[in-house]
Formats: sequence, structure tokens, C-alpha cells
Amino acid sequence: MEEERMWLSYECILRYIRATKHDVSESIKRLEDTLQWRRDFGLYTLVTAEHVEPEAVTGKEFLFGYDTRGRPALYMCPSRQNTEESPRQIHFVFWIMERAIELMGPGVETIVLMIDYADKAKNPSFSTARQVLHILQTHYPERLGAAIIAHLPWLLGAFYKLINPFIDPVTRAKMVFNPVPDDRGLWRSAEARDQGQDDAKLFEPDQLVSESWLGAAPFTYAHEPYWPALLSMSETRRNDMTRVWRELGGVVGIKEWDVKVGVRDGLADPATDVAGQAL
Repeated sequence: MEEERMWLSYECILRYIRATKHDVSESIKRLEDTLQWRRDFGLYTLVTAEHVEPEAVTGKEFLFGYDTRGRPALYMCPSRQNTEESPRQIHFVFWIMERAIELMGPGVETIVLMIDYADKAKNPSFSTARQVLHILQTHYPERLGAAIIAHLPWLLGAFYKLINPFIDPVTRAKMVFNPVPDDRGLWRSAEARDQGQDDAKLFEPDQLVSESWLGAAPFTYAHEPYWPALLSMSETRRNDMTRVWRELGGVVGIKEWDVKVGVRDGLADPATDVAGQAL
């Protein structure tokens, strides 16, 4: 299947090799397992925009902006939960993650999760949280750049302690709890900011939403026009990447860098911020 050959890029193979600490046999097995999971999960069939849209209407998960390393930000707002727990909720998590991957620029391979527990957020069940963690760690290796968790109350802190044994050390090291915003951006911590640490600043103000995160971007989620803008942009990007990939030979192992540079250089407007179009 063409989608699978395109997914098996040079960088994808390297991500699995790194994730298995350069065990080639284990890398091949994990790649095969993920290919099967993607079919069984329905990423190419069941998990469509139409299928997941009911999960999107309140803006409980949306894409907006990029961090200081150019990684797309996926916002998660549990307080906006609008549906009962079901497989479709998990489908939506990975559907929108696939859109974030499509909107990455050349040389970017990871995303930033922005999880906001303000406004008495409803906690996901233990089983749902564990399933999402398993999929992320097993089938999206080296895709999480950071997980930034804000307004975490004590009770939810206890929940994170409960699931902590199921979080691998690599993922755990990427978690940032209760970051510090000011008029210069979002910081890992006040101490890191004051000490001038290289990785202290997470976001510039104009790439951070004002609501709850105190950024300078006056973005408030509205399903119309955000949703059609996202679908249009992701379809255009996906079609452009497929075209360039075919021009480069349409085989396993083509570099994502070459595809994305080809798309960038072939577009009149390289902007990839869907929320900017929806304002």
C-alpha cells in the first residue's frame, strides 16, 4: 500500500532503530508490529475526519503554533470533554497527532503536548490513559518532544503517580509540570529562566495561546472556521508530500527531509499554522 511505503521513510526507520538501542532484529519486529497496528486501528480506513469530528467540536484537542524548536503544539483541554469514553476518543487523539506530523517542517520529527488541567478538568480513566500511553510509546517512538502540563491540582498529581510505572524513562524525562509564563514567553521553570539555561524558554509569546497559557496569540477555539481550515491544510500538505514522494521514486526509505523541502520550495505560501488561518 502506497501510504505504508511512504510512512516507511529513512527517518522513520532510524526512529525505530534508536528506540530499540540499535537492535536491528527488534527494530524490524517493531516496525512490522506498527504496520499491523496502523491497519487494525484503522488509520487509513475507519479513523477519518468525519468519524472523529464529534470529538473535536468543543476544542478539547487542537493544533496551534510551534515551540522554540519549531515543533507543532498539540493542545489538550480535558475540561472541554464532551463525550463518554469510547474507542473514538482514542481514535481522535491519534488522528490529530497524524495531522501534527503532516504539518511539521523540514528537520522536525517531534510534537509538543500542551495539557491544561484548568477549570476542573475531568480525569481520563486509568485504562484509557494507559492505552494512550502504550500506543504513543510503542507505535510513535521518538515522536514526543515534550509534554507540558499546566494547572495540575493535587488530585490529578496523584493520578499521574498512579500511571507513572507505565511511563518509560525516556517519556518521563520529557514531562514538564506547571511551567512559568511571563510577557517574554513560556519557561520550563522560574529557576531555569533566571539562570539563563539554554532550554529554559519553551515558547515565544506569539506562538502561545492567551487563554489559560497567558501567551500573546488571541486564539479561542471555534469549530467553525477552525475545523474546515485544518482539513483543507492537512489535505493540501498530504497531497503535496505524496506528489513529491512519488517524484523522488515512491519507494521505502525516501527521506522526510527531501520530501518536506520539496514541498516547501514548491509552495507559494509555506505557512503551516492552521489556527492563524482560522482567526
